[in-house]
Amino acid sequence: MEASERIVIVGAGQAGLQLAESLRGEGFDGEIVLLGKENHPPYQRPPLSKAWLAGATADDRLTLRGPEFLATKRIGLRLGQEAVKIDLAGRRLILADGAELSWSGLALTTGARARRPELPGADRANVRVLRDLDDAHELSHRLDAAKRVVIVGGGFIGLEVAAAARKRGCETVVVEALDRLMARATTPIVSAFFADLHRAHGVELHFGEQVAEIADAGVRTASGRIFPADLVIFGIGAIPNDELATDAGIETARGIVVDARGRTSAERVVAAGDCAALRRAGGRLQRFESVQYAVESAKAAAASLMGRDKPFAAAPWFWSDQYDVKLQMAGVSEGHDLCVERRTGDAAFSLFYYLGPQLIGVDSVNRPGEHLLARRLLDGGRSPDPAKVADLGQDLRALLA
Repeated sequence: MEASERIVIVGAGQAGLQLAESLRGEGFDGEIVLLGKENHPPYQRPPLSKAWLAGATADDRLTLRGPEFLATKRIGLRLGQEAVKIDLAGRRLILADGAELSWSGLALTTGARARRPELPGADRANVRVLRDLDDAHELSHRLDAAKRVVIVGGGFIGLEVAAAARKRGCETVVVEALDRLMARATTPIVSAFFADLHRAHGVELHFGEQVAEIADAGVRTASGRIFPADLVIFGIGAIPNDELATDAGIETARGIVVDARGRTSAERVVAAGDCAALRRAGGRLQRFESVQYAVESAKAAAASLMGRDKPFAAAPWFWSDQYDVKLQMAGVSEGHDLCVERRTGDAAFSLFYYLGPQLIGVDSVNRPGEHLLARRLLDGGRSPDPAKVADLGQDLRALLA
């Protein structure tokens, strides 16, 4: 690529920043423009519902890269800039203020937004979501004054916020439509452990309840129950920001469709991070909302723009901090037909999931060493004997030899 070329990256989050850095690492010497819709420099989002909301992390600890670093790498960061249209034929990007940017390569790292309910009363001032830093500041302010908090959704965000609310002294209720916590992400054993954990910390859990309305009295469910609340927080998932791509005619389906190399259906346009839907073998689409996928998919996309082949191939991994417990997940548990438990205490265990003879995933609770081992096993395509995994006398590191 010639030095006079320009690559524009739409979205200044973890994936966008990594893509810009990776372009420099791949030897791109042209202009890089990193557009951020928010007015904050690139920052970490995961702590917002964890350490930051609990008061253990300050704003300045969230920043990923400061202006001096970006200047050294010649990455042109433009904050408060929203892209509204992609002109594929003319290779132009139109911004909300009417300005235009030409590009020789375009990267979409537009992220996702919190899903907001379409319910009566959902527009009340005391109904909040948590996705970005501004959301977090508003939510923290309201938690300072709240006495009774109702959280709708028993997934990662909902439970992390519940833990933070309890640490701040709020009466806390979690209302979940399904029959267990984190039901879409993990197995009943893990769900039951975290249900016991939250109840031990004084959180009320209610399952099988569909919210029908946010009223003066609180949260009313379809069954007629009312949960009093002066603060209601919805943690019911995220929607990929793929409208810019859709309007340009780029293929979207549950996100911007990409291959393992970050390539979209449009020439010289890549996508990475939370906005992307990865087409797996057999055509199945998957979205991974994680730091790991944001970073690794951005590396793959940057390589593609440089004409190099570095596909994303690692096993996905995630984590959640709730109180003093860390859940770390590697691979997937969906579809497993054998679960091997390796328990070293009431609050320290790992679950190894197999499909036939193949290890497909591992969930670890307060076992960081086993989580790291699991990632190495999965990335290497290794499937240790389940009997050895279950044997607490077995040093699992030997399985990598």
